[in-house]
Amino acid sequence: MKNPSLGIRLKVALALPLLFCLGTQAQMPGAAGPSGMDLAMLKLFGDITNFTAKAQVKILDESQQEVISMPMDFAMRDSNVRMDMDLTQAKGNSMPPGAADTLKQMGMAQLSSITRRDKNLTYVAYPGPKMLLSMPLPKEASTQDAAKLEKTEQGKEDLDGHPCVKNKVVFNDDSGKNVEAFTWNATDLKDFPLQIQAKEKDNTSIIRFSDVKLTKPDAKQFEPPTGYTQYTNQMELMQAMMTKMTQDAAPKK
Repeated sequence: MKNPSLGIRLKVALALPLLFCLGTQAQMPGAAGPSGMDLAMLKLFGDITNFTAKAQVKILDESQQEVISMPMDFAMRDSNVRMDMDLTQAKGNSMPPGAADTLKQMGMAQLSSITRRDKNLTYVAYPGPKMLLSMPLPKEASTQDAAKLEKTEQGKEDLDGHPCVKNKVVFNDDSGKNVEAFTWNATDLKDFPLQIQAKEKDNTSIIRFSDVKLTKPDAKQFEPPTGYTQYTNQMELMQAMMTKMTQDAAPKK
């Protein structure tokens, strides 16, 4: 793919923030999608409902080669979640050539995803073009939130200087669906899961946290930005972005 089309590049712009909402669909608690963070994943943090951290998200194929990876800033306040990312930092063989430069030129490289459990909403904000996608959490959220968690200790390991207990975690919901993951819980950080790993079919998803601070973030970080053009579905947002890019690329009269 030497010259990705406009449509492909815009699909990448929309897919990346959804992909990195802590995991890949059906691969990990925290599945990607317009809903932002899967509510079941919150259970992996136990009693910790307030913190800030850096996160590195990776998806590996069956040969353990990176499909894609990207850093992000992560914050949780009263189980509401915010993730800030720069799509130009995404790397891997699934990134079309030139996609990062295109996103930067369009002002779409920076974005934030906010999951508000208290409002049953998720926001994805693009500060460059001042566009905001606002969507309700899926109906499955209540089922995920009620999922039962079984944890089995696998041993002890150190991660980045933190003593951790490695656990196998199994989620069981009312539909009979089971999801397995492994967590490395830091005993010096109130059992914070410094690393979360899960495998589905041939792919492995890994989330690695660093610079963890167990303090309550500012409530303003979890409010949707004002002055943005709002959209309620992904297709409308994509069409608006395509229109904007076409207009910006048109010769000036």
